[in-house]
Amino acid sequence: MNEELVQQLGGLGANGLPYAIPIHPNLVHITLGLFIIAIAFDIAGNLFPLEKSILNFLAIKAVRSNFYDVGWYNVLAAAIVTFFTVAAGFYEIMLATPSPDVISNWGLGAMETMVWHGVGGVLLLALITGMAVWRGMQRFAWRKDFARQVQWSYLLVGLVILFIMFLQGTLGAHLGGEFGVHNTADGLLKLGKDPNLLLK
Repeated sequence: MNEELVQQLGGLGANGLPYAIPIHPNLVHITLGLFIIAIAFDIAGNLFPLEKSILNFLAIKAVRSNFYDVGWYNVLAAAIVTFFTVAAGFYEIMLATPSPDVISNWGLGAMETMVWHGVGGVLLLALITGMAVWRGMQRFAWRKDFARQVQWSYLLVGLVILFIMFLQGTLGAHLGGEFGVHNTADGLLKLGKDPNLLLK
């Protein structure tokens, strides 16, 4: 991106962004948490007949539909938040200036890692949105009169998506940890400043 245009935003901080804390990693963790909770509670809902005796023994009053409510609202929220996560990621990647001579643990250079991370983000956006639509169809049309509201195939696909999220997260960790993309402490060290003094 043109350096003069970026300076109009007020200049870049030590993390290479016009604001103090990167937005994308924070939204990523919200997306992850929401999706993991959605799949976990839907699995708990499907296994409810097995868990019921344990919950009764622990004097925990639980209803199967409550597990499914948590699963539905969390996957819906994950789909909404993921749009902002991907948008923030693309904005922040445009401002990235990674070290070009570093190779990641996976043998990828900075540009390859950024491209794969961007493609993976768009793929996950499509998958999570598709999962929310699929979950909504089960909840309101296909299985609304069934005790088991969620198909096992939906949960299996959800677990596959969690593995893709792991791979995607590892690429993001490589960008921050190995290439120093939007890493405030790394930026301060490159400027010859002590992060321990400045980041209190």
